[in-house]
Amino acid sequence: MSDGDGEAREKLVANERIKFSATYANGLAVAIFAVGGFAPFISTALSDRPHFEPVLFATVVCWIMSGAIHWGVRHALRDLRP
Repeated sequence: MSDGDGEAREKLVANERIKFSATYANGLAVAIFAVGGFAPFISTALSDRPHFEPVLFATVVCWIMSGAIHWGVRHALRDLRP
């Protein structure tokens, strides 16, 4: 294998590692949004005795965390090598 092939392989492996980590983190962001932000809000809205204040606070926190993780993932994908 020539040196050019080895360098191309290293780039490919590095890019795949970045994409794998990004996929995992993005899945985590989606889970935080769905389980921590969306489901409690819907459950409270459909409840016969809703208590929106604490749920709304937790929902907003989860949405912000989810957005921050997603933004971090997008930023990490900038490290992909052509």
